[in-house]
Amino acid sequence: MSDDHHHGDGFPDLAHLPSDPALRVRAMESLLVEKGLVRPETIDAYIQKFEREVGPHNGARVVARSWVDPAFRERLLENATEAVREMGFLGAQTTDVVAVENGPKVHHVVVCTLCSCYPWTLLGIPPAWYKSYEYRSRVVREPRAVLGEFGIELDDDVEVRVWDSTAEVRYLVIPERPAGTEGLDEDALAALVTRDAMIGAARLEASP
Repeated sequence: MSDDHHHGDGFPDLAHLPSDPALRVRAMESLLVEKGLVRPETIDAYIQKFEREVGPHNGARVVARSWVDPAFRERLLENATEAVREMGFLGAQTTDVVAVENGPKVHHVVVCTLCSCYPWTLLGIPPAWYKSYEYRSRVVREPRAVLGEFGIELDDDVEVRVWDSTAEVRYLVIPERPAGTEGLDEDALAALVTRDAMIGAARLEASP
């Protein structure tokens, strides 16, 4: 679909909306409030939810806990749903979770080939590339090539495992703990963990 179509050429009723996405969102919000279809406080509540309750900061805390607490790590890999529940992070799009752990000889990467199933409570809203047809179709056929485009070069003896999310099950990748972080506490470790690493599309490095 062309940009012009998005800008309103194919939808005359929307032609007055600005082309910038942020401005379009604000314009749509104003129209919905003006017509009485939504309340400003409802919008504010959803924004606060995604800023405070939902997002990759939650998944990062799970990962960091697994790095410093061997007993929790064992529970997480055995039954991630219960381990995530233990930390209070079950919720939107995150009711049944499976955790998989990256290591020197195995690299996990997650996809949803049908749509964009994804653990929102742990990782926030899925990135555009995760929902794209190119990623969804290619990563199952040529995962090494796709990972290479993300900057992850794997040796030939590293096994790549691709996990396909479903409407029932969401996956969380536990990245390898960066070297040189032995002296960091759980909070400092969580600050190193990125959303993409918990999908398997990035590797982590210790901050300089």
